Amino acid sequence: MTEPTPFDQDLLLHAYLDGELSPTDALAVERDLARDAALAARFARLKALHERIAQNLPPMTAPPGLAARINAALNLRGATPRSDWRKLAAALVLAVGVGSGGTFLALHGEPPDTVPLAVTASHIRALMATQPIDVASSDRHTVKPWFNGRIPQAPQVVDLANEGFPLVGGRIDVIDTTPVPTLVYRHRQHLISVTAVPSRGLLPASGQRAIDGYHLLAWSESGVTYWAVSDLGPADLDSFARAFQAAARAG
Repeated sequence: MTEPTPFDQDLLLHAYLDGELSPTDALAVERDLARDAALAARFARLKALHERIAQNLPPMTAPPGLAARINAALNLRGATPRSDWRKLAAALVLAVGVGSGGTFLALHGEPPDTVPLAVTASHIRALMATQPIDVASSDRHTVKPWFNGRIPQAPQVVDLANEGFPLVGGRIDVIDTTPVPTLVYRHRQHLISVTAVPSRGLLPASGQRAIDGYHLLAWSESGVTYWAVSDLGPADLDSFARAFQAAARAG
């Protein structure tokens, strides 16, 4: 059986905290917690966070029929927590984003910027998919025209192979109900998603941030904010962003 990833383990821990696991699966989680100190420490942090959210946020009721619509859309009828964790993870990406926003609200008392949450969720969803791209090509002259007719404006596509960041392809994501282009680059074994979102009002604060173990870096040019998301280290992601901006300015 495939060894669960940290993302899978977090989903199990959340399900265990919410009482959503079968007795057999709950017992398996308890055994893992008893023999894995690092997992037990992560569980303790999640439990404390759950308790703080419960204390600071009023309970919310899901709209009638929401679960049935999600199950129907993702063909999850009859799925059990361990039947297909990749499908369940995809179904929970939205919940992760909403949960992260709720966490921010509980801890800081003000609404979060939803764009970084959404681009991170899109990056995670792409990593779980069979292919993280809709068009596969290392040629920017192939990737850029692919977006024509699919979205209002194609993004800047630059060739960064000589800098160690070869182009892999592109895809279309939906951020705040708006279809937007995402370019995908690679650095060694790591993928970098670069999502171009139309700038609205205030520009994002400069500097890096992290969400659920992924690093984000944003910059704005010509009315578009580019969000780079990856599990790369901060220094490598900063090098990528600098190379991308320099190549874009050079045309």
